[in-house]
Amino acid sequence: MAPSPDLETPALRAVSAARVSHRVVRTEPASSAEESASWQGIPLAALLRTIVVRRGPDDYLFVLVPAGRRFDWPKLRAHLGVTRLSLPDADEAQAMTGYPRYSITPFGSTRAWPVIADASISAQPVVSIGGGIRGVNIHLAPDALVRALDASVVDVSDEAPTD
Repeated sequence: MAPSPDLETPALRAVSAARVSHRVVRTEPASSAEESASWQGIPLAALLRTIVVRRGPDDYLFVLVPAGRRFDWPKLRAHLGVTRLSLPDADEAQAMTGYPRYSITPFGSTRAWPVIADASISAQPVVSIGGGIRGVNIHLAPDALVRALDASVVDVSDEAPTD
């Protein structure tokens, strides 16, 4: 069952408040990134995953990486000038963002943290980021996303190997 069209989330309120040109796309909750991209009518490379990364105690950031690409830890560590980073578990990530796993987005998060967007997103005319619950997606231009989130655009991914 697709999310109700009148459903509001903190993410949708935040993107509207930022006065960013966007479109909300609602689908059934997908069982894979490929399925989600297909249902949204976008290429896999336009579907952004939001990864919460911990630099230290109470020090986090959001990293946006397209589906179908592999997050590159050494590139991110080099960019940040650190030697250690980690991923919080699902409970910690939800406590820090207000969103459960697979619906985390920087828009409307309970805490505003730095955002790093992978440089490959600029190749897409439109990207899709989570809207705060599964099956709710926000489509917008990559440059609008970067501006709205004050994101740094950095090469932090590699093409995922194909089988």
